[in-house]
Parts: sequence; C-alpha cells; structure tokens
Amino acid sequence: MAIDTVVRAGTVVHDWGREQASVGIDGGRVVGLYAPGAEPEAREVIDAGGCLVLPGAVDMHSHHREGTDEGFEYKEDIVTVTRACAAGGVTTTVAMPNIQPPPNTTERLEALFERYRQRALVDWNVNPAGTVVTEIPGLAAMGVAAFKVFMVVDTGRDYPHMPGIGVHDHGQLMAIMEACAAADVPLMVHPHDQELMDHIEQRFWDRGERDALAYAKAYAAHDGLIWETAIATLLRMQQATGVHLHLLHVQTAGSVELIRQAKARGQKVSAEINPWALFLGNRWENIEKWGSYALSYYVPEKNTGALWAGLGDGTIDIVATDHAPHTRDEKEIGWTDGWKAHTGTPSTQFFLPMLLTAAQEGLISVERVVGATSSVPADLFRLAGKGRIAVGHDADLVVVDPSADHEITDDEVLSKIGWTPYAGVRLTTVPRRTLVRGTTVFADGVVVAEPGHGRQAAAVRTLA
Repeated sequence: MAIDTVVRAGTVVHDWGREQASVGIDGGRVVGLYAPGAEPEAREVIDAGGCLVLPGAVDMHSHHREGTDEGFEYKEDIVTVTRACAAGGVTTTVAMPNIQPPPNTTERLEALFERYRQRALVDWNVNPAGTVVTEIPGLAAMGVAAFKVFMVVDTGRDYPHMPGIGVHDHGQLMAIMEACAAADVPLMVHPHDQELMDHIEQRFWDRGERDALAYAKAYAAHDGLIWETAIATLLRMQQATGVHLHLLHVQTAGSVELIRQAKARGQKVSAEINPWALFLGNRWENIEKWGSYALSYYVPEKNTGALWAGLGDGTIDIVATDHAPHTRDEKEIGWTDGWKAHTGTPSTQFFLPMLLTAAQEGLISVERVVGATSSVPADLFRLAGKGRIAVGHDADLVVVDPSADHEITDDEVLSKIGWTPYAGVRLTTVPRRTLVRGTTVFADGVVVAEPGHGRQAAAVRTLA
C-alpha cells in the first residue's frame, strides 16, 4: 500500500550527523528513512536532490502580538506571524505573554488558545506569564512549554511590559520559581537589574543624551552589568528552588561564563541566544546606521567570539528568534529619543537561513544549527514528537537549498510591518519547502497553508 509522501534523495541532517536518505511520511508522521531508490510507493513524491532536509525549527520565543483584547495586532497577528514562520522553516512557534490581557490565568489562556486553533498556519504553543502563583498548576496542566517572567518593575505601562508580566521583587520571583518547580515546568526569565539601570540611564539623561545611540550604550554599559548581575542572582535563586531556569537574551561573554559555571555545578539551567546578538546588534556600524531599527540591544563586538563559542559548545543551548515586530513610526522616534522607541527586532522569516549561511561560513556546524533550533528546544521543553527526523515523530521538515545566492529585501517580508533590519544580507542557504505534520505549508516562495492548520505542540510531563 502506498504511503502519503516521500521526500526523496536529500541529505537528511540530524544534530548528530547527516545521511543520504529519503523520508517516508504517512498520517502526518515519519514512518521511515530509506536509501535512495529503496523508497516505498507514495501518493506524493517531493524531490529533495541536491538539498538538505532538516527538522523544522522549534522557535521557543516569539512575540505574536495578538491577544484576546485589541491592542497590538496592527504590528502582527497570528496569521501573519505563522505565515512568516512557514516561509522561514519554523514549524513550531511559541508565543510570549506581553499582549492584552496578559495570559496569566487559565481562563485567559484558554481564550487565547482558541484563537490559535482557528488562525495558526503552523504548530504553536504559548508561554503564559507565571505572575499569579495560584494559577501556575492549572496553567501547567494545559500543556504549556514554559512560564515567562520579565525581570522588570511593573510600572503600569501598556507596552512592552504591561501589568501582569513584570516581577523584580526577589521574594515574589522566588515564590514563582518554587511554584514552577513544583509544577515541573521551566521558567523563562528576561534578566534585568532595574535599580542599576535606573542609575545608569539617569547619567545619560543628565548629559542630554537620549537618542538611540545613547540607549544602546546605556544598556551595554559597564560590560553588560545589568545583565550579568541579574543572571548571577537568578542562578543563585535557582540553586535554592531547583526550578528549571531558562535564561533569555544571552549577550555578554561574562554571561556565558556564569552559565558555564552553573552547568558545571550540575544546576538545572538552560539558555538561549537571539539572532540580533549574532547578526545585527553586535556591530556598532549597524547601530549608527539604523538606530532603533537595529535595537533589540547593542552587543559590543568583543562579545561576539564568546557568544559563537558558547553556542557551539552547548553552553548556550538554543537559538530562538525573539521575533518582535514594530512599525516604522515606533522605531523612527528613536533618532531623537531612544527610550520612546519600541525595542525589539523581527526575525522569524530569516533566522534559520541566516544561521545556515553562518554554517557555510564556518561559524557553526549545520548539525549544531539543527540541535540549537530543533532537537534541543524540543527536548528541553518536552514537546513530544517535535525537533527530529525520526520514525514516529511529526513530519515537520524544511527542505533547504545550500547553493542559493539570495539577498534579503523588504519586499519579501510577510510580517505585517513590512520591513526587516536584515535587508541587504546575502544568504547562501534558503528554504524551498516547509512541511508541518506532512503537509506542505510553503513551497517555492509561496505560503500555501490555510489558517487553522496549526495545532498546539503541547508539552508532555509526568510529575514524580
């Protein structure tokens, strides 16, 4: 009997190596890896000759902007972000909680889930805000991959750190860690030392320095003081609580060393890096040229080698996009006041091909790219059936051309904002086809999936 699909004669890349093989798919799952020429009969045959076949990317950190209340959908929504995912080889995308209302109760999260069921083109999950301790057990039971907390003072602003997602009180943060540990769910933390930042930025303001360049320098001041002090505190709190702590936005050499030491002590710690730390904010010339358009954060150039090394040796476990779309108006104000510009940069459509291009340049291996973007995040956050090309796993695949010559342009951006800070970057590896559970969602430059194809990539956990 014929199976559904064979992806024929590609180079299948795993986190442990690669093989010349055809991938058999039936019922949305991988049913076999076959020597070319030994494939079973299939109703659909996709020729992957000359291409790499990778597991689809599992992006654990993306700002989708759509909540159950109106507010930020003018920047992005579930349909547009998952369309960009399909084009970029992202087959599972996990949303962040800075939307309205923040998903920090089971009622709010269920309402948000219903939107994703109706609108997502690729598979999805949501990291709710773990700010209501009594809600954590119920939220955990909904299959969430992790909780997310911004280590910032709740100032009452409506964006980006609206009430309900920011916690800088260490006692409250410890209570959240204890609850997450008890529920056996990882806690993602955006590290930040608010009091130090208040002091540092006031010095800039007193000198009349408020533009995007001043903002960049302030957040990078004293060799990343605000990041490293926060990470050191979080690591010590992790020791006390036993929670699986996942550190976001690793961007300094000192942070890499702190994480490396914690892992050597056997601490339950993982970490991620974002594309802007490797390809954008790590060049001062980009900050000067693009101002707030290039900020997320400025990562002084001296950190770049340590970041690539930390990613290569696994000290930094994963790469996630931190996809953060904003309009041009929200960025343009940064030329006069960087603190009024909205921080964050979009990347979901281009982060995987940029990493694969970096692999061709010798900065990282293709196998490590697969690990950092697919198998490791799926394993860390227990997303069953995701992240690998293996029998029984979901057939989430991306077929990429390793001999491309493509320049990123604003015209091809599928995100609602219509621009990318990576315009002008040349890629030597690009996605040609993306499959989610065996169904093609992107082929030869066109997104072909319909809203509602995506399903929740639920975490599977068993408490002792």
